[in-house]
Amino acid sequence: MMSQSFSRTSKLNLHQVKKRRRSKTLDGLNRRYDYRTRAADMGDQPNNLYNLNSYKHSGLANKKTVTIQPAGKDQSVLLATSKTKKQAKPAALLHKSIMKKEFNRMAKSVVNQVAANYYRPDLKQAALARLSAVSRSLKVSKSGVKKKNRQASRIYGRK
Repeated sequence: MMSQSFSRTSKLNLHQVKKRRRSKTLDGLNRRYDYRTRAADMGDQPNNLYNLNSYKHSGLANKKTVTIQPAGKDQSVLLATSKTKKQAKPAALLHKSIMKKEFNRMAKSVVNQVAANYYRPDLKQAALARLSAVSRSLKVSKSGVKKKNRQASRIYGRK
């Protein structure tokens, strides 16, 4: 009789342990993938134009990568492409070019480097979007007297 009661308690304990493990793993999945808030899955990899966690946009998984970022204090933009032969030498990995032109010329040079040169034509739209965002962030608002509103203001009631 003693052995039967012992086996029952051990079965209950194993069942409880399994139940606890299941709930912990589900809770971990919810935290990892954030099903409750549907948050965007952003990555913080270098050379990732959209900062999306996907193979296409990954700067670590692909040999050919493109990055666009601000370069220095002036309104210049850095376009860097990775060299395919220097993967083992991180210091010599990127081919960097600094652009200090107006936006239209910079966009044309980005298209020439990325798509027209057959480097990574699938990243053309992403590179242009990143260039647009970076150049917009570098713009300095004009200081001085603001224009007055010349539209007639409404006056409610009788004159």
